[in-house]
Amino acid sequence: METRHCGCSCISDITRAALKLEKDRGENIIYQASLMSALLSGVYEGETTIRQLLEHGDFGLGTFNHLDGEMIAFNSDVFQLRSDGSARSASPDQKTPFAVMTFFNPTHEYTIKEPHSRQQIHDIIDANVASQNIFCALRIDGHFDKVDTRTVPEQHRPYKPMMQAVEEQPVFHIEQQDGVLIGFLTPEFMQGINVAGYHEHFINQQRSSGGHVLDYQVREGRLTFGTIEKLVIDFPEDEDFRNADLNPEDLSAAIQSVEG
Repeated sequence: METRHCGCSCISDITRAALKLEKDRGENIIYQASLMSALLSGVYEGETTIRQLLEHGDFGLGTFNHLDGEMIAFNSDVFQLRSDGSARSASPDQKTPFAVMTFFNPTHEYTIKEPHSRQQIHDIIDANVASQNIFCALRIDGHFDKVDTRTVPEQHRPYKPMMQAVEEQPVFHIEQQDGVLIGFLTPEFMQGINVAGYHEHFINQQRSSGGHVLDYQVREGRLTFGTIEKLVIDFPEDEDFRNADLNPEDLSAAIQSVEG
C-alpha cells in the first residue's frame, strides 16, 4: 500500500479547519505568535503575516517586525500604531514577531455613564470573571477624557533588548477623543509566555492615532468582555528564537518595565 505524506500546506489547511470548527462551536481560543519573553530578549522578526493572523481571530494586539509600531485589531481590521503617534491600516503581508488573536465573543456588557479610571474598569472585570486563572478579552467603545500611550520606535540590527529599546519610546497624551480600546487579562502564571495582568491598546475614532496604553479615563461608553478557555502558541523557527534567553532571572520586573 502506498503511503502519502501530508505536506505543510495540508497541515495548515487542517489547522484552519479545526480553528473554524471551534469558532462555530462557540469555544474561545487565543492564538499567539511567539512568546513575550522572546520579544523581551530581542526576537523582533517573525514569519507570521497579518493575513495569517486573521485566520485565527478578528480581535487582538501585538507588534510588527523590527518593533515597528503597536498592533490593534478588531472587527477583522488591523491597524499599525506608529512611533510618531500616527495610525494606519496594516498591510496583509506585513509580519509580526509577537501577536495575540481571538474571535471576540463577549459574555458581559457594562454601560459606562460616568468617568471611570483604568483601575475602576479593571475592578469591574475582576469582579465578574469566574477565575483569575483564565484569560479574558475586553473592549471599550466610548469617549475618553485621556489616554496615555507609548510606541517603541522601529529597531535595526544588531537588536537591543527590549528594556533598552523602550528607553527611546515617545509617550503621547491623547485627550477628549472617541475611540476603541481593546486588551487582554492574562493570568499571573503566564508571565513571560504573555504579559501577566492587563495589556491594552487604543486607537481613536478617526483611526489616526493610538498606541500601547499606559493609563486612561473613559467618560462614557460600553465595556464588553468575555473569558477564553484555550491557548494555542506558534513558536518561531529561526535562529534568533533558538538562541534567545527565554527565562532571565529578572523576567517579571523586565516585563513590568517595558509594558508600563
